[in-house]
Amino acid sequence: MEETVKKTKRSVAKRAKLEAIKEAAKSGPATAYLKDVPTSPRKMRLVADMIRGQRVSKALSLLKYESKYPAARLEKLLLSAVSNWEIKNSDKKLEEADLFIKEIFVDGGRILKRLRPAPQGRAHRIRKRSNHVTLVVDSMAPQAEKASGKKEKATEKETKE
Repeated sequence: MEETVKKTKRSVAKRAKLEAIKEAAKSGPATAYLKDVPTSPRKMRLVADMIRGQRVSKALSLLKYESKYPAARLEKLLLSAVSNWEIKNSDKKLEEADLFIKEIFVDGGRILKRLRPAPQGRAHRIRKRSNHVTLVVDSMAPQAEKASGKKEKATEKETKE
C-alpha cells in the first residue's frame, strides 16, 4: 500500500518538474533550423560568420545586400527565428527587445555521391554536400539585467570590506 503512495508522489513531483521546465522554456531565446540546404557547409559558414553576434536589424541589412548565394537563405531563416521569438515572448514588444544573434552554427549534412566520367574508362567521384543551420535569437535586455546584478553584488562586497 505504501509503495503505491510513493509512486504517485514521485509521479506528481516529476510532472510538476516537467511543467516548470516547460514554463521556463516559454520565454527567452528562440531557435530556427534550416535542414538539408544544398550548399557546401564551407560556403554557408562564410556568410554565417559575417552575422554572428550582430543585432538582428544590422544582420538583415548585411544579408540583404550580400551577393553570396547562401545569404538569401539565411535572411529567411533569421526572419523565421524573429517570428519564433515573437510567438514565444508574446508579452514583450519586438521593438523594445533589441534582438541579437546569440548563436549560429553550420553542420555538415548528408553527402550525395555521384560519378563523373573520366578518360580511359575511369570515373571520378563527385561529392554534392549539404548542410544544416541552427540560429538562436535572444533579447539584449536580460543580459543587461544580469550584468547589473553582478555589478551590484561586487559593490556590496567592496562596501562590506
